[in-house]
Amino acid sequence: MEFFNGLGMGLHTLSRLSRAKTRSISAENPDGSPGKGAMALPPVDERGNPRGAARELGQGWKVRPCISLEPKSVTTLADITGPGAIQHIWITLHPEWWRRVVLRFYWDGEETPSIETPIGDFFCNGWCQRCNISSLPVAVNPAGGFNCYWEMPFRGTARITVENLWDEPLHGFFYQITYALTKVPEDAAYLHAQWRRDNPLPYATEHTILDGVRGHGHYVGTYIAWQVNNNGWWGEGEIKFYMDGDTDFPTICGTGTEDYFGGAWNFEHPPGQYGSFSTPFLGLPQVITAGAEGMYRSQQRFGLYRWHVMDPIRFETDLKVTIQALGWRSGGRYLPLQDDISSTGFWYQAEPHAPFPPLPDRNGLEVI
Repeated sequence: MEFFNGLGMGLHTLSRLSRAKTRSISAENPDGSPGKGAMALPPVDERGNPRGAARELGQGWKVRPCISLEPKSVTTLADITGPGAIQHIWITLHPEWWRRVVLRFYWDGEETPSIETPIGDFFCNGWCQRCNISSLPVAVNPAGGFNCYWEMPFRGTARITVENLWDEPLHGFFYQITYALTKVPEDAAYLHAQWRRDNPLPYATEHTILDGVRGHGHYVGTYIAWQVNNNGWWGEGEIKFYMDGDTDFPTICGTGTEDYFGGAWNFEHPPGQYGSFSTPFLGLPQVITAGAEGMYRSQQRFGLYRWHVMDPIRFETDLKVTIQALGWRSGGRYLPLQDDISSTGFWYQAEPHAPFPPLPDRNGLEVI
């Protein structure tokens, strides 16, 4: 899709002038107002003397680069009046918090979020151990810089919150949210993302990535944090897309887990090792051995992503997405696995969206 009003731009449209207005929200400019960045004053002690790293330099010298998130509280990062589109988000926080903080987006004054995920999983880092990502919509760079380039149009308002589920404050939450104020085309849809987990997956069942989606839209991506609880190869399972009235059988059915994520033959390269990779649209960037030696050992953890940027899966009325966890047992028979699987599904659709299932509590989110 090509927008000429300042929403989306590629190299082939980068030279085109636009009347869009660029704004950016951060701890140094909490509401993105023009000419209002870097206005914070150094704090003072009880005697009125400036404190902090900028105490000698004063206003304008990195006085407020980050914020703290209070225990068991919700903090609003951005409350934007449109129309416009969020174009880039950068966030960093310590890895131990990546499943303790929940990220939510609300479009056009809606009461329930269109995006609701643990913050690490939204950026393809679900295991609370940093993994660099070199993809088109998501990039994670040393040493823990989360970057998001999903285009997020809105017509009325955009509100972004983070919830600290823990009993302790989070000191050092850094963020930058860059957006354009501009007209939004009639056919521009809203980004949605939903997180689900099976820990463990019940025997002989499929993990549900999405269900109950109602409306007109297109599916654009999958991230999975996958822990294998059996020895042996774990990726024979098929991914299935049920859409527009499908019941017992899907319209789209994959041929295996590694096939869907763009690999082949167990991701094995060189022989006896997992060949991790990160590309613009798909990857297996993370392999955590947890002390296990060699391939096909129990308790290994994986991070995988697949972006449907060039091949969005379009639906008219409804969508359900599932994936099987399938290995091998004796006699050349399939073994349904009981793994720890957390998934984040990304899609665009016209509002309103159907209600999400309740997010698990902090125990259900925790990496253990």
